[in-house]
Amino acid sequence: MTENDYLLAWGGYAIAALGCLLVWCRLTGWMWRYLREPLRLLVAVLLFSPTIVDPGKELFAPSIAVTALDLLFKVGNNAWHAVADLAMYGMLAFTVYLLFVALRWPVERWWKERQAAKTAPPAADEPTLREVQTREAAPQADTRLDSNGERRLRIEPRL
Repeated sequence: MTENDYLLAWGGYAIAALGCLLVWCRLTGWMWRYLREPLRLLVAVLLFSPTIVDPGKELFAPSIAVTALDLLFKVGNNAWHAVADLAMYGMLAFTVYLLFVALRWPVERWWKERQAAKTAPPAADEPTLREVQTREAAPQADTRLDSNGERRLRIEPRL
């Protein structure tokens, strides 16, 4: 295999893996966010983690392909090395993801509180100008009775 063939094979694999990742993203689009994101990360790690096949020539291959072919055809002993590489890349990716979530969580809570404060109605502690005007505009009639037992018709301000 020449250098050009090697790069062509990796290019074809990268395009196919991106297509598979795109399909996986469409399949997991309906899920809850904190389940969807780790599943997408897991598939990305499975598809894009390389492992060394020939240390002398520094030839790499996808870890999942090396593991599958070694287990299927029972040849070579690269399966354990590929599984170890998958575990290492997975642990590194999930650690970075957890740090990202730990930083994103407080920022999202702050942003939601800020948006809620913008859209919240004004506090009901003080009456609005319209309420004050309607209260003052309505005349307060004196409903007391006079000495004859008749209702007083005179409107007096209350102090």
